[in-house]
Amino acid sequence: MTYRVGVDIGSTAAKVVVLDGDELVFTLLEPTGYSSVDAAERIEAALVQAGFPLEECDVVATGYGRVSVPYARKAVTEITCHGRGAAFLFGPDGVVVDIGGQDTKAIVLERGRVAKFNMNDKCSAGTGKFLEIMANRMGVTQVQLEQLARRGHPTQISSMCTVFAESEVISLIGAGTPREDIAWGVIESVAAKVRPLVPSVAGARHFLTGGLCENDYLVERLSAQLDAKVETCPQARFAGAIGAALSVPLASAE
Repeated sequence: MTYRVGVDIGSTAAKVVVLDGDELVFTLLEPTGYSSVDAAERIEAALVQAGFPLEECDVVATGYGRVSVPYARKAVTEITCHGRGAAFLFGPDGVVVDIGGQDTKAIVLERGRVAKFNMNDKCSAGTGKFLEIMANRMGVTQVQLEQLARRGHPTQISSMCTVFAESEVISLIGAGTPREDIAWGVIESVAAKVRPLVPSVAGARHFLTGGLCENDYLVERLSAQLDAKVETCPQARFAGAIGAALSVPLASAE
């Protein structure tokens, strides 16, 4: 038996999945840390400890650090992997929104294949890094940021640049604006910045993948911005890794 393994080393988190046939049998999530090379070494050790030594694994890598996985048979682009992973989790047709640590991708799926995509990789505004920076500035965790935002009132954070947006937050703090209102503005700002990236596809289902898939309030606000229900699940953070594992033909994994 050869297991199909997907390794997705992102800018902030490394995700790993193991498929036994088409069954998801193992997942691993940990911070990438300073070095993608170190992350790849930690992943190898974790796979061995979990009972999946490399000689029994067919590994494909994706993500920011995909070139740093020497034991991968190949590296595949994030767009392709997130499309395949989302199709595995949700179905073959729809629009995938992946909010990563450093970039955001919107992918249109048709019959399980990528038909077109848009990507924001010029600025961290509208990404998980933006939420991390703003939560740190406010002295709260991202979970607390979500909880605060639910109780907040509309507050505008309009800058398209993370640095300038942080200055807006500092000014709001200095003016005595309630933290709940600032948190509302931070999450709304992310949802609003994602919206222009998402192609309009009549009647399409919408899926959220990436590290923010368990941020229920962001899912709500993104649904409102897109005027469409956004579907997600806890496994959606592993969509890229799942897609990488699916890049190994099943016949070669037997």
